[in-house]
Amino acid sequence: MTLSKPQKVFIFICAISLLSLYLVLPAKIFNFSVPRLNFKIGSLDLSQEIELKQGLDIKGGLQVTLTADMQEIKSEDRITALESLKTNIGRRIDFFGVSESGIKTAISGNDYRLILELPGISNPEQALALIGQTAKMEFALPVYIEGKTATDAATLSDFVLTDLTGADLARATATFDSSNGQPVVDIVFKDSGKAKFAKLTKENIGKQIAILLDDYPVTMPTVQVEIPDGRAQITGSNSIDEAKALAVQLNAGALPVPVSVLSQKNIPATLGADSIEKSITAGVIGLSMVVLFMIGNYGWMGLIASIGLVLYGLFTLTLYKLFSVFLSLPGIAGFLLSVGMAVDSNILVFERYKEEIRAGRTWPVALELAFGRAWDSIKDANTATIITGFILFNPLNWNFLNTSGAVRGFALTLILGILISLFTGIVVTRNLLRLFYKGKTLEIKKQKSK
Repeated sequence: MTLSKPQKVFIFICAISLLSLYLVLPAKIFNFSVPRLNFKIGSLDLSQEIELKQGLDIKGGLQVTLTADMQEIKSEDRITALESLKTNIGRRIDFFGVSESGIKTAISGNDYRLILELPGISNPEQALALIGQTAKMEFALPVYIEGKTATDAATLSDFVLTDLTGADLARATATFDSSNGQPVVDIVFKDSGKAKFAKLTKENIGKQIAILLDDYPVTMPTVQVEIPDGRAQITGSNSIDEAKALAVQLNAGALPVPVSVLSQKNIPATLGADSIEKSITAGVIGLSMVVLFMIGNYGWMGLIASIGLVLYGLFTLTLYKLFSVFLSLPGIAGFLLSVGMAVDSNILVFERYKEEIRAGRTWPVALELAFGRAWDSIKDANTATIITGFILFNPLNWNFLNTSGAVRGFALTLILGILISLFTGIVVTRNLLRLFYKGKTLEIKKQKSK
């Protein structure tokens, strides 16, 4: 038996719907445990429930404002030092177990601040002690298990510290190697570190030197030759962005900035729970009204479109979990707005379908023409909204555009919602109508003009 194209697409839709339902369901519903599959796809472990990331306004947590002491930093280096501090503190709180935390910089005159949002944090005292430390950079020699090669990362057992520290490093800069055009990181040592670095490189030619930041190995370059002038080049970066990231980390130790807690605010989870409950209630009421309108106005077509909307919500929630989208109240607003955009697409198609029927075409032809001729309007409307979403999301971090995490959360869920709605509207709903909708052809009697 040969399956038609709509039947094949329907099987595909059923498969991804079942997989999405499995990923979305919690591990336990009331007293019933949902069976889990002992199966892995890459880094995706299907045997465990995937957590839906929640924002500070929903999950609760800690909001901290830090002030950076820039007295010992030259004015031309302060922006670099602040960015390095931001990266270093971000890594610290990630190690602390606070995922998807938000960190923003704020500069006003000679006032340099970092604003941190730490959702779901359970030990604020320990977190404050951790993020309030000044970055500590050390140069060390890695120790490997005897009989193993230094290239085998699994054999690394310890580090032996040297007398060279971040206080001896002047700065690190991402640039390109003039001989081959490859991205590299240039490092320059102060007078206090030139002799130390020269001795270190002379005694360890062909061996690795580890650069530790807060006891974490940032990079472990291999010494090629003795370097007596305190100017070295770290190669191995795959892109200029990777070189810039390494330079920022090194500058966090070369330009250590003391920080102190200016203010902290605990946001209770009960506030988020109340807000999310009201948002879900509003969403359910709104979606129910949309479904009733679609069924009441378009009958069987409206019911099939409503099924498409349910699948749209299922696919959206699945992507939120798979890609760790951080869901906040503005993000929920973006999702609900994209639901409205999905309904608009269905209405454009159905109204166009009515016009084709009134023109005397049979319902299968009218259905295909409706989707084809409504596509231009759907595409233009959604493209305009996606462009607006990208401007709000500001992926390039332009200073003259928005940098607010809440607005970005709204933009991200809106963009994802629109892209998924295009898939469910053009592929899912269209295929369901082809298989399960049987329309009527309106007979139009043409009167001959006298």
